[in-house]
Amino acid sequence: MSTEKKKDTPPSYTEAMELPEKNVENKDPAAQLTAKFTKMKVIKNLLVVSVGFLFLFTAFQSMSNLQTSLNMKSGVGSGSLSILYGALVLSCLFVPPFMIAHLGCKWTIPLSMLGYILYMGANFYPVWGLMAPAAVILGLGAAPLWSAKCTYLTQTGVWYAKMTGQTEDAVINAFFGVFFMIFQTSQVWGNLISSTIFKKDDNHNATNKTFDELSKCGANFFPADTNATDNTNLERPVTQKVYIVCGIYTGCAVLAAVTIIFFLDRIKLDKDDNKTSKKVSPRLLISTFKHLIKSPYQQLLIPLTIYSGVEQAFITGDFTRSYITCSMGISNVGYIMICYGVVDALCSFTFGRLVQYVGHIPFFILAFLVHGGCQIALLLWMPNPDTVVVYYIIAACWGMGDAVIQTQINAFYGYLFTENTEAAFANYRLWESVGFIVTYAYNDFLFTYIKLYVCIGVMCVGMAGYAITEMLVRRKRSESRDLQNN
Repeated sequence: MSTEKKKDTPPSYTEAMELPEKNVENKDPAAQLTAKFTKMKVIKNLLVVSVGFLFLFTAFQSMSNLQTSLNMKSGVGSGSLSILYGALVLSCLFVPPFMIAHLGCKWTIPLSMLGYILYMGANFYPVWGLMAPAAVILGLGAAPLWSAKCTYLTQTGVWYAKMTGQTEDAVINAFFGVFFMIFQTSQVWGNLISSTIFKKDDNHNATNKTFDELSKCGANFFPADTNATDNTNLERPVTQKVYIVCGIYTGCAVLAAVTIIFFLDRIKLDKDDNKTSKKVSPRLLISTFKHLIKSPYQQLLIPLTIYSGVEQAFITGDFTRSYITCSMGISNVGYIMICYGVVDALCSFTFGRLVQYVGHIPFFILAFLVHGGCQIALLLWMPNPDTVVVYYIIAACWGMGDAVIQTQINAFYGYLFTENTEAAFANYRLWESVGFIVTYAYNDFLFTYIKLYVCIGVMCVGMAGYAITEMLVRRKRSESRDLQNN
């Protein structure tokens, strides 16, 4: 009896991996798919996902950096980014489980990439009638794109851990480390493309800028000041050059989708909840707000999470236009943002490794000091092309602080909310997107120094909330330890 039962039982994952493929032909579909995955195939798929996202965000991140400078007329550049993140919030709460359940991780990724392709294409003729719908479609696709990517890497990481005997946590962290190492270089390639093409389009010799012209840049920059834009480097590059950049970026986005379609293998998830995920449901929305109401830790972390969006929107939207483009021309945006991206990537990798030895607190203190110092410097410093090294130093320091904010808030959420990670990270995406939305929404209506005061205020409140959270967590841990000892 026992032998017969064993023969009728579908093979476990480990058994399926050890059996030849022909022996699992008539077994369940999940076993058939997993049996086809070798260690080399898992690594191949990790690289395919990473390269696909590299192509896509080579286009999107660089285009985002240029939006407020390239498409500043009628506010369509910053406005479309605000709309994009608004659509992203709605998408986060409803769309990802539905799309992944129906299409699977593989096909969710290229379908979501179509929104990015449309947005790149809309930049050929940047008017509200094209940019706004494209931004909505991109925003709706961004959440399932990232969810499918995370799910794919996590699932294949679990399989790889079982193949090699390593811990799942170690393998998954290694997979995400490889992904972000490749992904973060997109800042380099995309910005290098834009700077190279726009190089000959500087309409002014930056070293000959008058004091009055430079005084209207930096903290004193006001987007609605037409006199300032007439006297600085803020004129849009010639149309031919803009078309070349948009064409290259659109091509990169198309290449990203093609890479995923032809080279990424389909997977079957170990945990596939068909009952709850195959329809659009308010389940995640309800659990998100339940988590927000019931968790004091989550409430305390809201300002810091909002700051994560505010500071990213400031460096890409305000620093690029108010300081770089205004004083030196749009061709320099890419070079300086390459510095920001490289430092951000290196620090993200390094800090992620070091946190296990020193904890979160020293890194949050570092972010507070570095970003606070940058914001004060930007308030006091009048940009001057003769001191070009200052632009790179500020970009590098901001990248270092951003690396802390991105890696450590994510890690802190994972540490605090292990039992309710889905709702917790939905809150993270929600409140970070609020920071993006608000910052891009007021981008064209306020002086830059007011935006810097907003940054400083939100950062201080956010860090205070984090400090209180740390104290509460440590007190609870101490009380728990005392109870165990007694």
